[in-house]
Amino acid sequence: MNPAAGNGKCGKLARAALERLRSRGVALEVHETTAPGDASKLAKRAQEQGKSRFLAVGGDGTAFEILNGLSSALAQNGHSQRLQLGFLPLGTGNSFLRDFGAGDIEHATEALVADRRRTCDVLRLEHTEGVTHSLNLLSFGFVADICSITNSRFKALGAGGYGLGVITALAHLHTRPLRMRVDRGELWEQDIVFVSVCNSRYTGGRMLMAPYADTGDGQLDIVVCGAMDRRTLLSTFPKIFSGQHVHHHQITSARARSIELFESQPIDLMIDGEVLRRQPTKIEVLPRALDVLV
Repeated sequence: MNPAAGNGKCGKLARAALERLRSRGVALEVHETTAPGDASKLAKRAQEQGKSRFLAVGGDGTAFEILNGLSSALAQNGHSQRLQLGFLPLGTGNSFLRDFGAGDIEHATEALVADRRRTCDVLRLEHTEGVTHSLNLLSFGFVADICSITNSRFKALGAGGYGLGVITALAHLHTRPLRMRVDRGELWEQDIVFVSVCNSRYTGGRMLMAPYADTGDGQLDIVVCGAMDRRTLLSTFPKIFSGQHVHHHQITSARARSIELFESQPIDLMIDGEVLRRQPTKIEVLPRALDVLV
């Protein structure tokens, strides 16, 4: 449980939500985080003690930390004891859960009580500092800029802060070169505004980044936005809320199992709502590596 999630909303509402779960027969052992990275340490320790059922009480960032605390088990690609991850969405965006319904606490509570499971793929990023796992998506370029600005300046506004992040990032819009190879094919080179590699459909709360993504299909959904000026991007980006942005002639969609990236230095990466500065080398999918309670 991350009491700071949702600008403190989680700390105010989580205990009552957890008691409702207990009253309906869900056994819980609750640990509160006090600093970034705590959820990863707690999850790693619990998994080493033989535990396999985890509940992220907070936002996408809380689930992200838990997931990365389970890296050693995920490396076995779900072939040992099945890992299970449930959610009480009390964070800012709670994007991942929107693939499965309303994405609210009532829906999540019913899923936990009913033990309603679904197999889920996991994204695995290799970079020069190690490995990072992702449940939702990984983006760089304009999308990472939006997230960085929103987290630093508009976090208190909740999901609505992403809209202000978009407007602010537009003022500093620029393209950057992309060099990547998809499924060991031909080298893909172009100037881009952003790239998103998605496991699920939503980001930033209600932004439908990858409208055709399926969390259990064993594939990455790639969305590449080519060079655009501010006016074109300003008119196109709002279509992300309906998923219609992918039909613009400057946006390319693809599916793959792995992507090689050729970056000469670290770049800002937005991973499940968190911004990390890393030099990425490869992204691949771990099919059905996790069970989610949704």
